[in-house]
Amino acid sequence: MGSAPRSPGLLRALRAFCLGAFFDCGAELEGGADIPVALEEHAAPGRPTLYEYRQLLGSFVEQRAERLGLREDALTALQALKDEPAAGIFARAHAGDRASEDEALRRTILIPLLVRSAENCGGFDWDDEAFERAYAELERSLFGANRAYAAVVPLVGLTAGGTIELGRGLRVRPAASGELAASWPESARLLPRDFGREVDRTLVLELETQLDGAACLVPDTPLEVSRAVTALRLATPGAIAAGPVLFERLDWRPYGVRPVPPLSAQLPPGEPTRLDPFRARLVAKLQERLAAGADADVLEALDRWELALFHAGPVRADELREALESLLGCEEGAWAAAMRAAVLLGESGREREELVTALRALLDGDGPGARAEDAVRRALVETLLHDSRMGLVADLDEVLLGVRPRGSSIAERVFATA
Repeated sequence: MGSAPRSPGLLRALRAFCLGAFFDCGAELEGGADIPVALEEHAAPGRPTLYEYRQLLGSFVEQRAERLGLREDALTALQALKDEPAAGIFARAHAGDRASEDEALRRTILIPLLVRSAENCGGFDWDDEAFERAYAELERSLFGANRAYAAVVPLVGLTAGGTIELGRGLRVRPAASGELAASWPESARLLPRDFGREVDRTLVLELETQLDGAACLVPDTPLEVSRAVTALRLATPGAIAAGPVLFERLDWRPYGVRPVPPLSAQLPPGEPTRLDPFRARLVAKLQERLAAGADADVLEALDRWELALFHAGPVRADELREALESLLGCEEGAWAAAMRAAVLLGESGREREELVTALRALLDGDGPGARAEDAVRRALVETLLHDSRMGLVADLDEVLLGVRPRGSSIAERVFATA
């Protein structure tokens, strides 16, 4: 190694584990076992599809991970890791009701270190320098002042001209060819159908943040992804989904694979849409508001509206009506909510009249209709952007009484400053 190890005892324990596991795996290969090979596809819209054969050393090790993790040298290595407070964040990666601290450390440190060493060696012929490179990467992650956390989740139903920042460490960007397969060789079966082939299935949502070296927990990324998908659906609008799983890295090493919340992972019926920098500004504002915490009625309205995206006919109409009433009804009924929404969204008397007509059909059970659906979405956007829902309702009532003029749309002001 280029410099003295921070923890010589940990180095010795992990080296002994990897050496023993190499001997074990090498003996299996000599006995006739085969390392699986993957045919990796590199596809992009408008370009020829390229293929590459890759040895799946990680798969070979993972299939034997339980047995290798119970070797005596593995148990010694686990004890050495538990003696290091810096390994705490890794111990919590999978630890929970179904996984112990030992199992979490096996999954996040022992087995990945073994796989990395094997990849550096090109197989199971031991090379001290190859192991030391793998260990040095681990030590930088364990004992560094900061940790780089990143999570990537595939997007469906969205196109963009390039990388677009969404704030809060989030961005939408084109997926790099093979980036997931490099860390997760079996990721192909976890991706959405036709991901990388269809134009609206080439983007990922990425979260990047720096964690303090003493941090014991990673961000609640499934929640962040859920907020981002909701904001994208509100702002674009479009049939958008993320997932079904997100891939996490810590200091550029695989950390975990977690499911995306079901409502965000499911693709609603509809057409794909395009994200531009103007809409991205609105998405960022909506995310801020959602993260700050809306009142219970706004959250209820948001849930109803998002559920309506997956329904049709009377059920869809009922969900939208409930969403509108929760948002602007204030215990005065759906009719009051419709009048307030018309004043909130309509710039002229004629436009407000048309909105009331469209919303009346929704309230009377005649079906949602495109105009009414869009009105509920826009009302949600405006209410989320307002500082106070009850203050907004009071202002709208004064406009209805002619006491004050109608204010300008907050969403339009966001677009104007983008």
